[in-house]
Amino acid sequence: MIRVLLADDQALVRAGFRLILEDEPDVEVLEAADGEEAVALTRRERPDLVLMDVRMPGTDGLEATRRITGDPDLAGCRVVILTTFELDEYVFAALRGGASGFLVKDTEPADLLRAVRTVVAGEALLSPSVTRRLIEAFATGPAPSPVAGALAELTGRQLEIVRLVATGASNAEIAAALDITHATARTHVSRILGRLGLRDRAQLVVLAYESGLVAPGRR
Repeated sequence: MIRVLLADDQALVRAGFRLILEDEPDVEVLEAADGEEAVALTRRERPDLVLMDVRMPGTDGLEATRRITGDPDLAGCRVVILTTFELDEYVFAALRGGASGFLVKDTEPADLLRAVRTVVAGEALLSPSVTRRLIEAFATGPAPSPVAGALAELTGRQLEIVRLVATGASNAEIAAALDITHATARTHVSRILGRLGLRDRAQLVVLAYESGLVAPGRR
């Protein structure tokens, strides 16, 4: 059973998403009306995934995300930011705050369901428009710092895998590109995340660009 917490201050929005999610036989839905309640419910109920609105009264979704992802007791919980806004400040703040994905609210129902299963399975998720904006921002921003620290200590094969992850490659695509099995690709990614102390692939993508290991337009 996949347990999903919907955090949104609009009851009608929560009701709509609940209808979509609960149509799946293996999905259970909880609800929170603001960030503070989302944090409290996450700590008490331990959902697999939180679908978090950004703009909510009191504790907003970005602060709630930071508190959830920063709690070592909630390491198994993932957060996907779900909002009507695609402002860059939200994208970067959400990813740096530990979110595993970012979707806009006009996402098609089938895509929402795929997103839930993708993130719960350990993958990162960004809507295509958000991914483009992320890459463009790195392309027009200040020069990245040199690769340093733990990233510089990775093996050549591991750095190659990080580059592929940063371009959006799935485990299956990594396996095909490097002529290895899907299980081996997944193991490599898991070991890299563990060595770098990262929660998931979303944080790995940010690190790859910020460190200069990957530049927009260069695979």
